[in-house]
Amino acid sequence: MRTDQAYTGTEERVLAVSLELATAKWKVALHDGQREQPAIHTVAQPQAATRLQAVLDLIEYQKRKWSLPAGVRLAVSYEAGQDAFWIYRALQARGIDCYVVDPASIPVERHQRRAKTDRLDAIKLVINLRAWLRGERDRMHVVHVPSSQDEASRQMMRDRGALQKEVLQHRDRMRKLLATLGCWDDVDSKAFANRLARDEVLCHDGEPLPPELRERLLRECERLALAEKQLAVLEKTRQAILPAPARKRIDALARLKGIGEVGASRLALELFWREFSNRCQVGACVGLVPQPYDSGESQVDQGISKQGNRRVRALLVEMAWCWLRYQPDSALTQWFIQRTQGTGPNRRARRIAIVAVARRLAIALWRYLKDGVIPEGAHLKSA
Repeated sequence: MRTDQAYTGTEERVLAVSLELATAKWKVALHDGQREQPAIHTVAQPQAATRLQAVLDLIEYQKRKWSLPAGVRLAVSYEAGQDAFWIYRALQARGIDCYVVDPASIPVERHQRRAKTDRLDAIKLVINLRAWLRGERDRMHVVHVPSSQDEASRQMMRDRGALQKEVLQHRDRMRKLLATLGCWDDVDSKAFANRLARDEVLCHDGEPLPPELRERLLRECERLALAEKQLAVLEKTRQAILPAPARKRIDALARLKGIGEVGASRLALELFWREFSNRCQVGACVGLVPQPYDSGESQVDQGISKQGNRRVRALLVEMAWCWLRYQPDSALTQWFIQRTQGTGPNRRARRIAIVAVARRLAIALWRYLKDGVIPEGAHLKSA
């Protein structure tokens, strides 16, 4: 029995395959659109390459079993997750169409209790894939896959943020440990580790630190020194190892007042590595677009969608506050002032308005990089 109503005798045959990924095993669902239920298989090879090869062997076996032509089109889909995009790149290298799906975009039943297993998820994904290939774009949203270079480049700024956080955590931990003994020494100074090694750090009453606590603080100092060393090396080599297109985008963003080199680097590597067709795509990508709920007599503003890259969203909000300070003559700043000048000490109104400024700023920066149009009223830094 054919379940694909759009299928005709002259339509191109497509073998749809979905992968439900897990650490121990993968569920593989295959459907050619001419039978009631898809075929379900499990692969559990311990190595990534052998498991992917097992999937390819399984596809060939199913093609022979269903008497499909050797040149039938293959379409594979899987949900974006911890495996990232290596499966996509491996299949594309073999000439197989692959689609990485946003898991939150797949429609599910709204019952409070519903059956959910890897097998059922694989079946739903392969059925949605066939519908998506027929043109039903509301069945799922396909993720825009970055190139290997773009994906690798953004790890540098994420590592920088992690190292900065680690440095602050080590210092805060040492400060709190010393505070338990009434010692308020400055742990930020470079001489603190030397003073601690010479046993010159004392309690509130002038007594030396307990040996156990002193040994722990020495270990904290060693880990802190290692993190600071790695951060310093990263800062020196950051510009040199970036690809030329990314450096060009970073230099262009950093020319604007209110945008520093670090913020420009994070924005260029996390957001502007991809191409956008219009401003709506920019706002949706960073999750700063409104999500209304309008049904019957119920009209509720649900706030922003908060989809996409949360790092970019937080960065844009911080950058919006800096924009107000360093670009007071810009149209964005004037718009913010007009919207908030009558609110008085109402901080909530300002926080709502700054989100709108962040969205408008993202769109303005996209146009600046794409067409060279400087945001209205904005000033560049002096040479």
